[in-house]
Amino acid sequence: MAALKLVCALVLCMLVVEPIATTAITCGDVTSKVAGCLSYLQNGGNVPKACCDGIRSLNMMARTTPDRQTVCGCLKTAAKAVKIKGNLAETLPAKCSVNIPYKISTSTNCK
Repeated sequence: MAALKLVCALVLCMLVVEPIATTAITCGDVTSKVAGCLSYLQNGGNVPKACCDGIRSLNMMARTTPDRQTVCGCLKTAAKAVKIKGNLAETLPAKCSVNIPYKISTSTNCK
């Protein structure tokens, strides 16, 4: 009986912990990854290494469609909150040698 209780407890723990282990990307994650790009997006010039590192890292994190939709929505919200040059945002993935499946624009449909 004790072994059955232990197995049940372990299964319950797995059910509780598994969703936590597969946590989705948050806007906080997105913001922290692209923070190094802000100066470039506002003023142009050379793309900082920290910016491209963040873009690459974010792209690697966002592998599922829901994650990519979240990233897209977060980027659109951030772009509206902070004045940036849209043409610089559009070319940023290519400048960092990152291929993404959608155009960077405030008019992009993230669905």
